[in-house]
Amino acid sequence: RAVPYRTVPCAMATAWPELEAAARERRRELSLSGAAVSGRVSAGGGRLPEALLELPLLQSLELSGCAALRELSPGLAAALPALHTLVLRDNALGPAGLGAGLGGTLPNLRLLDLSGNGLEALPAALGGTGGEEPAATPGLRSLNLSGNRLRELGPGLALAAPQLQALLLSGNRLRALPGGLLPTPDASNANAGLFPLLSRLEAADNELEELGTDISALPALKSLDVANNQLRELPSALADCPRLKEANFRGNQLKDKRLEKMVNGCQTKAILEYLRAGGRGKGKAESGREEARKKKREKQQKKDFGDGEQDEVEEASKLLVKVLHVSENPAPLVVKVSPGVRDVRAFIVCCVLKGVNLKPGNALKRFLSAQTKLHEDICEKRTAATIATHDLQLIKGPLTYDVQPPEELKITPLGRKELKAKDLLRQLQLEAEEQRKQKKRQNVSGLHRYLQLLDGKDNYPCLVDAEGVVISFPPITNSEKTKIRKDTRDLFLEVTSATSLQICKDVMDTLILKIAELNRFTLESKEGSGSENESDALCGPDNLNHGQNVQPASVPLVVEQVRVLDTDGNLKVLYPSKTDLSTVSSLLTVIR
Repeated sequence: RAVPYRTVPCAMATAWPELEAAARERRRELSLSGAAVSGRVSAGGGRLPEALLELPLLQSLELSGCAALRELSPGLAAALPALHTLVLRDNALGPAGLGAGLGGTLPNLRLLDLSGNGLEALPAALGGTGGEEPAATPGLRSLNLSGNRLRELGPGLALAAPQLQALLLSGNRLRALPGGLLPTPDASNANAGLFPLLSRLEAADNELEELGTDISALPALKSLDVANNQLRELPSALADCPRLKEANFRGNQLKDKRLEKMVNGCQTKAILEYLRAGGRGKGKAESGREEARKKKREKQQKKDFGDGEQDEVEEASKLLVKVLHVSENPAPLVVKVSPGVRDVRAFIVCCVLKGVNLKPGNALKRFLSAQTKLHEDICEKRTAATIATHDLQLIKGPLTYDVQPPEELKITPLGRKELKAKDLLRQLQLEAEEQRKQKKRQNVSGLHRYLQLLDGKDNYPCLVDAEGVVISFPPITNSEKTKIRKDTRDLFLEVTSATSLQICKDVMDTLILKIAELNRFTLESKEGSGSENESDALCGPDNLNHGQNVQPASVPLVVEQVRVLDTDGNLKVLYPSKTDLSTVSSLLTVIR
């Protein structure tokens, strides 16, 4: 049953038209920022209006760039239980001001951005009290604390956010890392296993004088950034981080000049091997201790992950993709973005992926199942982002990412005839009601689960080709016109979000990795061997290697960069850029 919005008081509606509109349109996303908002907050004594608590359906809330904002509305967490994204950057929120609003539990929160608030300590909701209260943000995956004044962090954060995957701490005043985040080596095992999923840790531009040996107690750590600090040494324990693939130590005054040269050359693998070998000036006794510690660490890794998972990680590292830059592409695809998408679904990232093989056996079925699973997991049931995949050969560029009124937007949905968006949604709603009646339950399946994501929208987002045909209607469906089939070899990939550009990029990274994994599985499995057609699907019609035993792991997929431009031709997004695909770099070799 839909959660009813309560009526916003008339006086407050006058002062805060954004809240009145959000209540009337039953919005899931709300963004408040800018000078006008700051002025109203200042007039309200540095606090937000109580009317904000009358929007229980909100899933994404941004309150940024408001120097007058010193306190969140008390009871915010309890009033907005559906929140999965909360952006509070560049305000003046202190621990007390945050504590008033974040007190309680936010069970669905996945992303929290508190950067640029001048925080000197964490709020109680993030373990600032150091106690052992139940997790306040049990599902939190990304926490941004950059640009504050934090001098230390305690183990309470790991208890408050046990599922954390990315922790951003750059631009603070931290002296040691991990510091108090993790238990000391001689601590009891009661706190063992803190941050089991933390893969990205950034602490550049702090005052770090020590990088502790307990950094190796982060079993999932893949990316570490401690640039521009005051480190003089790097611990050999870094070599014991089982999944560390990217590390930035530049801007530190390291005593070991040979090591510093490797650091300046960004040679992460060489750095870890150097540290593993004992580095410069290590005696036999210390090298012996390091070897003993390494064996102990390997034993713990096997206990934590199992030999099988470690082998899988190493095998996956053989996956290859090659990036084709725009400058090397004679006919690059371009996407133009209209200004209207900003208020509906602002963010889009696109690319072309060539060389997939969907012909053999159940390859296409596996591909579609993987996309569905990504929508459930990393896309958080399409509330964070939506994936669309198209047959590139059926697309006519350039493309336009636009908005159209529901009564004007026409699309031929997958498996259906052409109809207007408003009629499609009405049809899906009727099907959902019938599904509920037949199954005698509230939950529905398929596209019916995503209808509420467009509630209250005056315009709907769409991707239109050069002929004016709508090929995508996010977050609902693609067009039958560009449907992927077994003989599809080249894909156009699209990820959209109303939340953030970074979420689009992270989802696209994961999508490319998953397709690369599926492609290799298809090529190496029995169903993918012994057929000339399947060989054609891999190598193309001009294949000269029929009958030869191609090594599939060495054949890279090709990712072509796609530019997203505004209406004036200014670049908004280029994917993949030189920094993209970093989230999956430990599993994917990228040839640039």
